[in-house]
Amino acid sequence: MSTNDENLRGLHRIGTVARQAGLPVSTLRMWEQRHGAFAPAKTSGQHRLYTDIDLLRARLLRQLAEAGHGISGIARLDADALAALLARSRAANGQTAQAPAAAVRALVVGTALAVRLHGDDWTWRWRGQPLEVSRVLVDLQDLEAMARGAPAERASADLLLVRVNTVHADLPLRLAGAAAALGIARVIVLYAFGAERAVDELRANGMLVRRDPVGNADLARLLDGMLLADPAQAMPQAAVIPPRRYGDEVLARVAQARSSILCECPRHIAELVAQLASFEQYSAECLNSSDEDAQLHATLRSVSGSARALFEHALDLVADHGDPHLQALLAPHRRAATA
Repeated sequence: MSTNDENLRGLHRIGTVARQAGLPVSTLRMWEQRHGAFAPAKTSGQHRLYTDIDLLRARLLRQLAEAGHGISGIARLDADALAALLARSRAANGQTAQAPAAAVRALVVGTALAVRLHGDDWTWRWRGQPLEVSRVLVDLQDLEAMARGAPAERASADLLLVRVNTVHADLPLRLAGAAAALGIARVIVLYAFGAERAVDELRANGMLVRRDPVGNADLARLLDGMLLADPAQAMPQAAVIPPRRYGDEVLARVAQARSSILCECPRHIAELVAQLASFEQYSAECLNSSDEDAQLHATLRSVSGSARALFEHALDLVADHGDPHLQALLAPHRRAATA
């Protein structure tokens, strides 16, 4: 393979891979030539170019070789298989009379982050349990593809670790949707650049968010904080909060309108929706002094937003029960919500 010299983003020369993987350049060449461990692209000047996945695999291969595995038997394994083999090897080497604790499993989006988590200087433990990378995905598209795939093809994980360069406006909805589809309640996002509103939306969906660079000690504290939280609260089931359907003006008109329903349920429900919407906004605007504060307020916002959406649905049910005037008041907004 060859590639244009001007298109080298995301690719690494052999010296960089050797240095970051902790290997001599000669060893990388030998693993490539004798065992087919890598198939790097080449520049027009015939310089090898390795991907982020190659870098991750080089580090894993080195750690497994040091643990006693023959390179010929593992050279062609992909990163997921190598990571699983390394986790089993470490568990076997650390066995005592008691059964070893189950590892904390992480689904990682971003190969650079995965390389870091397999580094020699990463030694985080949760109550004696190591962090095990269950699967490495290159980007958000790969995560969404997994979420859409068959359940048997999905990686089992206790938390989702994501590293993105930019937080775009659509990231919160897409990431929350993928995490919900995969059944992962705990999500940590590291980012380089991003609009404040989009970052706030990530937090509003119960995710811990931190701007990179984040040191190993800070990342460990983020993991501790996420795992200390109740998994049911880390990212609520209704994580993607439905937008408001009825504004304050419409709710006020509903509360004051005459109804063919003898009870005052329409008025009470309209008042409840307005109160929940106010608290939802209040929770979103509360000041946060830490990521733990942000997570708490995100949970409060999600709970109030979910309750508000349920009572909006209740208001629809009351209108459909046979109140033409109420139906006429709500109809334009119901159509807008489904458009």
